[in-house]
Amino acid sequence: MNLILIGLAAFLVLGSVAALEMKNLLSAVIAVGVVGLGLSVLFLLLGAPDIAITQVVVEVIVVTVMIRATTRTTDEEKGPPRSLAAVVVGVGSALVIVGFGIAAFAELPRFGAERPTPSFWYLAEALRGTGAGNVVTSIVLDFRGYDTLGEATVILVSIAGALVIARHVARDGKVPRA
Repeated sequence: MNLILIGLAAFLVLGSVAALEMKNLLSAVIAVGVVGLGLSVLFLLLGAPDIAITQVVVEVIVVTVMIRATTRTTDEEKGPPRSLAAVVVGVGSALVIVGFGIAAFAELPRFGAERPTPSFWYLAEALRGTGAGNVVTSIVLDFRGYDTLGEATVILVSIAGALVIARHVARDGKVPRA
């Protein structure tokens, strides 16, 4: 398992460096998407399926928007066809990702098998350790207070951004461009 984690972490670092060094924006966006997919597999291996699912959803949305922003729309602006080396590197990268995915799923515990998780400790110690009235309140406010604060901040900033755009549209009648 440790060898898989080390290999996956090295792949993520190499993919990040490759994304930084690429001259073509679309290729860099695809490399960032591959790194995000690898990161979700890493989260899954580390026992955080909720974070892995969130990472996949965010990655799909962000990469879709970034690809749309970087692609060209006219035939005159398209570059030369892809070289054989680029196709081989792309297929090889896809095979490496599939290999890591298969190895990650092979390392997961059998479905339904009981394994110790932090949730058992939270359930056993939450009320005694915090003095709260119920387990959910003790976990959300005492054990995961910063996480809850971060989530509330993200929601507040999203609402504020939507209100600014809505007010701008109502005043000018046009959507602002970035």
